[in-house]
Amino acid sequence: MFIDERDRGVLRRLAEKIAFYADRPEEREKRELWRKHNDLEPTRPIVFCDPENGWNEIITEDQLLCRGTLARRWEIVMRKEIFWVEQMKDDKVIEPYFDIGYTHTEDDWGVHIEQLEGKGGSYVWDAALKDDKDLERLHAPVFEIDFETTNRTIEVAENIFGDLLTVRLVGIWWWSLGMTLDLALLRGLEQMMYDMMERPELVHRIMGILRDGYMKKLDYLEENGLLSSNTDQYVGSGGFGYTNQLPNEKGTGKIITEEMWGFCESQETVGVSPDMFAEFIFPYQLSLLQRFGLNCYGCCEPLDSRWHVIKKIPNLRRVSVSPWADLGKMADYLEDKYVFSMKPPPSDLARSAIDEAAIRKKLRKALEITSGCRVEIIMKDNHTIGNNPENVIRWTKIAREEAERVGDDTKRAST
Repeated sequence: MFIDERDRGVLRRLAEKIAFYADRPEEREKRELWRKHNDLEPTRPIVFCDPENGWNEIITEDQLLCRGTLARRWEIVMRKEIFWVEQMKDDKVIEPYFDIGYTHTEDDWGVHIEQLEGKGGSYVWDAALKDDKDLERLHAPVFEIDFETTNRTIEVAENIFGDLLTVRLVGIWWWSLGMTLDLALLRGLEQMMYDMMERPELVHRIMGILRDGYMKKLDYLEENGLLSSNTDQYVGSGGFGYTNQLPNEKGTGKIITEEMWGFCESQETVGVSPDMFAEFIFPYQLSLLQRFGLNCYGCCEPLDSRWHVIKKIPNLRRVSVSPWADLGKMADYLEDKYVFSMKPPPSDLARSAIDEAAIRKKLRKALEITSGCRVEIIMKDNHTIGNNPENVIRWTKIAREEAERVGDDTKRAST
């Protein structure tokens, strides 16, 4: 593992910029804004834009100055931070950290799933569980941590950034604990739904194995001190976890799940009835979410039809409201008791130039409907931004203007 002097110079210049921005009063103000928001104190709507696959159209290969593989990866990470603060100008906090994850490998559930990748992240797959005999091969995934490589990576980062940014070892071991993607990959998306009608006991058996596997993983990570606080990290399906309500009260020196944000979603069951979701999916998710101090739920699936089920989650705080959800119903359900994580349609940015008037009109209407809720406006799930980085810059400016307009109206009403 080696980063030459040329690449080192490039990375240090980027790190100097990040250190400068991270020290600004504005970043402390944004951190406090998120904290109040997640703790359900009244704030203006928060704006966060993460264009996901659209980053490939913002930071392109020809812009990168580093030559080494690791250096280029780190360069991309830092160029994103700089674009956020210099160009996008949303409410993302620029932190004075450079985070390193554990180098590790993780196997599958005991059966190999062949995937055929398509463009932009799409794929098809051959479901591995074809009969009951295959079920006997299922086991919890085994993962191994390469501590030697992890420590060497930290040393390299410390050598480059140590006097500029705080290098942290951060254990981020999952995105969602929802399990329905695993179920769909194992049985096939269509077959999964047939099974709920024709072989309900099979679905329960598979979900039980998945739940136990994730529970075992959480136990191992917790017992071995491999978890990290996610109160300054991206959490759920969009947004950040700043809060005063998840302190490290145990004083053990180890982070436990009770001191973290948990997250589940079930996008793969969007075609499943609320009753079937409640029978086949939710009880297994609930077992995992009960471990966490605060919880997020939902991604692209609309939750209005299954809210009566979802609201049973203990310590539920952040709720995703997808473009396909009924905004009015969700506003009535969430009120000011949950974070209303509103997701405008990413298709608004998928053209060569955005329709600014239409976007402003939709955002203004949505903010009128959600008045009184603890709203955040999250742009994500972009497969393309029309090959025009200006689209995310302009969208964020419009969203900020509409959010600040609501904030100004709220201030006037309270005086």
